[in-house]
Amino acid sequence: MLIIGIAGGTGSGKTTIVNQVLQGLPEGVATVISQDSYYKETHHLSLDARIQSNFDHPNAIDFDLLITHLKDLKQNKSIQQPIYSFVDHNRTEKTTTTSPTKVLIVEGILILTNPELRDLLDLKIYVQADTDERLIRRFKRDIAERGRDSNEVLDRYQNTLKPMHQLFIEPSKTFADIIIPNNKHNTVAIAVLRDVINQEIL
Repeated sequence: MLIIGIAGGTGSGKTTIVNQVLQGLPEGVATVISQDSYYKETHHLSLDARIQSNFDHPNAIDFDLLITHLKDLKQNKSIQQPIYSFVDHNRTEKTTTTSPTKVLIVEGILILTNPELRDLLDLKIYVQADTDERLIRRFKRDIAERGRDSNEVLDRYQNTLKPMHQLFIEPSKTFADIIIPNNKHNTVAIAVLRDVINQEIL
């Protein structure tokens, strides 16, 4: 199994790159694991308290469970991947069965901050994008897809997203094998990733 990690700041275009890579692969060859599924469950907190939580700090991620699941998949075992609700700011009671495939893509803003997780990655990628462009993408996504209002998005960006990016996420790019500039459609980088994957599956 080839395990690829794709990190980068919020709104950097990680998901877009993942989808572009998948489009050029045979069906069933690759599985995507999102860091967002592994936010720690916070049923003990009120909704207001959950809303105020810092979801961009490494402590918000259940890395132990994520690492366990990656090891299980690597040993050809299926896992029960958590399902997270961005509306409720909490992990739901439901899970989804995820089976092992030849290629596993792990994507998320904090995946390169954890040493044990990094050791499981065969290829580590960091997606770099302009700060203003990332904010615009995040703003549009959170309002359209996650039920946020504009004040909440901007407050969270100023108080948690930006400082956490500077403290944890941006420095983690030093662990990347490849840094992809993503201020425009990067067809060369996508082609390189597909070539690496095709070498594994052929």
